[in-house]
Amino acid sequence: MAAEQGGAGLHPDTLAVGHGYDPADAWGSAKPPIVLTSTFVYASAQAAKDFHRAFFDGATEAEHGGPIPDGFVYSRLGHPNLSMVEKRIAALDRAGDTAAFNSGMAAISTVALAFLRPGDSMVYSRPIYSGTDNLLNTVLPGFGVHVEGVIDACDEAEIRAAAEAARARGPVALFMMESPANPTAAIVDIAMVRRVADEIGVRQGRRPLVSVDNTFLGPLLQNPIEHGADLAVTSLTKYCGGHSDLLAGSVSGPADLIGRLKALRMILGNHMEPFTAWLMLRSLESLAVRTERACANAIAVAGFLRGHPKVAQVTYLGFLPEGTPARAVYERQCAGAGSTFSFALHGGEAEAFRFLDQLKLLKLAVSLGGSETLICHPATTTHYSIPRERREASGITGGTMRLSVGLEHPADLIAEMTRGLDAV
Repeated sequence: MAAEQGGAGLHPDTLAVGHGYDPADAWGSAKPPIVLTSTFVYASAQAAKDFHRAFFDGATEAEHGGPIPDGFVYSRLGHPNLSMVEKRIAALDRAGDTAAFNSGMAAISTVALAFLRPGDSMVYSRPIYSGTDNLLNTVLPGFGVHVEGVIDACDEAEIRAAAEAARARGPVALFMMESPANPTAAIVDIAMVRRVADEIGVRQGRRPLVSVDNTFLGPLLQNPIEHGADLAVTSLTKYCGGHSDLLAGSVSGPADLIGRLKALRMILGNHMEPFTAWLMLRSLESLAVRTERACANAIAVAGFLRGHPKVAQVTYLGFLPEGTPARAVYERQCAGAGSTFSFALHGGEAEAFRFLDQLKLLKLAVSLGGSETLICHPATTTHYSIPRERREASGITGGTMRLSVGLEHPADLIAEMTRGLDAV
């Protein structure tokens, strides 16, 4: 699918390679340089005043009396590598603008701080990344924000019930969804959530924003904004970074909302620094080919697991049953199943640990979306801090393992998993 904004009809694969960088801006260098400076020199005192007036007051060209000064002041406010990343991610997300951060949680936390106020309520999808869960259930209540979770976000009645429960405690300001969910790959009907948000907006005089964490699929396999989300959130650490060697996050959306996030980022100081931004530009160039290979590997590995007698469940999106609401949402909303999903063994923690301790090629580690295959036991690692009752209600059991299939040869991955399963 060709991108509609900022890319002149180019396909995402093409945008990921060079969008946002002009070699003419860097002595003709084919690749962007790393601009390692904390501050930038003004052309004159008047230019300094003009730039700050435009930056802080939002002066228009008519108010300014001419073109708005272009450039940089101080790297916490913005820098060339950050600007390149934001232009490229915005094009991939088909958004008006993007704000890039120094981690995925920095992006999510800034969304919460920018758009929630004491007395507000919000709805979130369960399960959700544990860092997000802790923010919502342990930090935000201390600031007077009421939080309500929904497990089946393809069920309109359940979404409405959660929204009404939230609204009974205060105006609903935000739907913070994650689709597919971490670690179960449960999906959210984004268009349905947006319809409910629109209806609530009419009733309460302020429409809740819809934010969707798109980390599990990334911009090439799902575009939340096309389906009604206001904000598309991505932990760039994962597939976009793709090499397990950086931390970064982004939020894409309309320029006015992203402008609020950038203003708050300037105060919080949680922006993406130049070297990470440069690494991100490098990584995005191979996103399409990495995605294609990882997805092909995942199909093979998921099929092997589904057919193994010691495996009780596989949550790979491609296996969603035909005729179910979730399958219909998947086919409408996603361009592929991705390469991260969970599976569960018959038994529980002991069986999972015996399997995991046999593995050498697969890396026992948290995170996902790297070139290497990663596997972990969510109940005792990524989601350890989530109360057991809430974990299990969301489908995370003692036998559940999260698998992020990488770029190795699929036959080697399957042989390794066979050895692990033989030990169970």
